[in-house]
Amino acid sequence: MKKGLIFIVLMCFFGIATNAQELTARKQLATKPEKSKVEALLNSQQFEFVANTMYPMGLQPKNLVGSGNSVTFSPELIISNLPFYGRSYTAIKMGRDKGMRFKGAPENFVVTKDAKYYKVTTLVTGNRDTYSLSLSVSKSGYATLSITSKNRDIINYHGEIVAVTQ
Repeated sequence: MKKGLIFIVLMCFFGIATNAQELTARKQLATKPEKSKVEALLNSQQFEFVANTMYPMGLQPKNLVGSGNSVTFSPELIISNLPFYGRSYTAIKMGRDKGMRFKGAPENFVVTKDAKYYKVTTLVTGNRDTYSLSLSVSKSGYATLSITSKNRDIINYHGEIVAVTQ
């Protein structure tokens, strides 16, 4: 009876150890294509940042999942469709505030690669303001977008980058 119990315990131990090694190997294989996919997306310089969470300066974070808020990046045109909560330094009439919704040709559109992150920086002049965009992208595709404006507080968005959908 004791030998049977010891045998069962040993078999369970070896089964778990073998399964853990297989899972580690699968994870390593799964992450390699993602890295090259993200790199190819950034090198094409045409991608979309989809915001999941907004972090206004001095306020509580806001969940944006499923709202369709995004920024489309390309060397010719940047289109932003993001909300804004926070402090504005100029008077805006009630009901006329469009948030961080703007479009314009980017100036100095630069994509650089660091040891851990990719960084995209650009400057966009819209109808009413000038926006400085800084996007940090991890190798898995998750990203943080910071938008600095002359007329508003800085605001951060967390999300991910995806291929542009037509």
